[in-house]
Amino acid sequence: QVQLVESGGGLVQAGGSLRLSCAASGSILSINAMGWYHQAPGKQRELVATITSAGSTNYADSVKGRFTISRDSAKNAVYLQMNSLKPEDTAVYYCNANVRRCSTYVCRDYDYWGQGTQVTVSS
Repeated sequence: QVQLVESGGGLVQAGGSLRLSCAASGSILSINAMGWYHQAPGKQRELVATITSAGSTNYADSVKGRFTISRDSAKNAVYLQMNSLKPEDTAVYYCNANVRRCSTYVCRDYDYWGQGTQVTVSS
């Protein structure tokens, strides 16, 4: 199994910055992509940013220009630099890894999730 552990959440004022970290451990053959999603009370979990094994990135429109996703493939880690934070960014942020698992005759892709880290932005 794959375990994901997030860190770096906390309470900040509007306009401040946080850096979230996530490291994957366990039985990993190949990571297709890693990313960050968030979920606010009463809302669905939404994509924030993803990065593929090739380095391609994808951002939600609401965070473009403010957040930057990066990776350290050697450590199976992903980071989210969050600048110019707004109260609407307040949510639980979840780390995601899409992992390919193969046998001699079949490969399957699986999504793994961390337990989440709270980000609260005060006005």
